[in-house]
Amino acid sequence: MEYYDLRKAGNDIDFVIHKDDHAILLNTYPNNVKDLCGDIGVCEQEFEIWNQICTFGYEELRLNAIEESCFLIVSLEKLLFLKALAMEIPKYHKDLELVVDLVLRRAYGKL
Repeated sequence: MEYYDLRKAGNDIDFVIHKDDHAILLNTYPNNVKDLCGDIGVCEQEFEIWNQICTFGYEELRLNAIEESCFLIVSLEKLLFLKALAMEIPKYHKDLELVVDLVLRRAYGKL
């Protein structure tokens, strides 16, 4: 969200990594694991490193991603989709509205 200048980042930073790398982290930090409906996060300091988000893993989320120096930023379209999946949570519903507004501004200019 912050990359797209929609809002400041929260207290943690979420990463999705390849399943093989994630398995190594699970073995390294077995006491720092979070399970959200099958999405497994390894939470170390301010980072949450996930095997998937809403069942979408690294391979799906990397499609059309924006390349930065040592990581990828999920595409705006995928971000919109992920926020829509979680829109029953008020914070994510607000995020969804912000993403939709950006998509419409990019398509039509100022609304």
